[in-house]
Amino acid sequence: MTDYAQEQEMEIEALEAILMDDFKEIHSSESGLNTSNRCFQIKVIPQDDEGDELSTPVELALIFSHTEKYPDEPPLLNVKSLRGIHTEDLRILKENLEQEASENLGMAMVYTLVSSAKEWLSERYGEDTNAEDAEAEEATKDDVIIPHGEPVTVETFLAWRERFEAELALERAKLMPESALTAPKEKRLSGRQWFESGRGSARGPVAVAEGSDVEDEEDIDFDDDDFEDDEEDMLEHYLAEKSESPSHS
Repeated sequence: MTDYAQEQEMEIEALEAILMDDFKEIHSSESGLNTSNRCFQIKVIPQDDEGDELSTPVELALIFSHTEKYPDEPPLLNVKSLRGIHTEDLRILKENLEQEASENLGMAMVYTLVSSAKEWLSERYGEDTNAEDAEAEEATKDDVIIPHGEPVTVETFLAWRERFEAELALERAKLMPESALTAPKEKRLSGRQWFESGRGSARGPVAVAEGSDVEDEEDIDFDDDDFEDDEEDMLEHYLAEKSESPSHS
């Protein structure tokens, strides 16, 4: 004659040893089962193929109680959500576990049911996690700024600055009146002197030099900026070349 009580006690001891903190005895009033027998709760967390817990915030409570003739008859089963499991999923999972229990009569089956519950949760909620990860990855790709154009190096920057300063000097020289460019060298102002003299401001014309016959030019507005020495040299060099060009023609 089968000693059901002994088999049940041996299974409980094995589950305690394997599941440790995830296994505990609870009062029958907490179980949701229609029984006064001892009731136990096992915390189930989905895992990946490597046996590691998924990052999905989902936890299940698998509750069972041995019947008088277990394992020759199925145990009483209940499932509860500890975190993040939908009611409909609980119903489907419970039906699956009850079906599996009826297929494993005659042998201790609770650990098998726990493994099935983990697998089902991993498939059900692992898919959601993968979808969320894929969406997050796509969003990250959209946020990535892909650089365009030529990368900046010391050499390319210096070359650009040289061209920029030359263009700047050219533009400033173009704004100066022709009389300032064609005046005799001893009466001609440097670029800095011309701008600082007020010829390029809205304050009105200022004589270029004492006794100069240079005509007053139309007032021109300029920003009141200070010019660096290297920019002044470039401007004066350009003015010298331009004033000397008629003599060579």
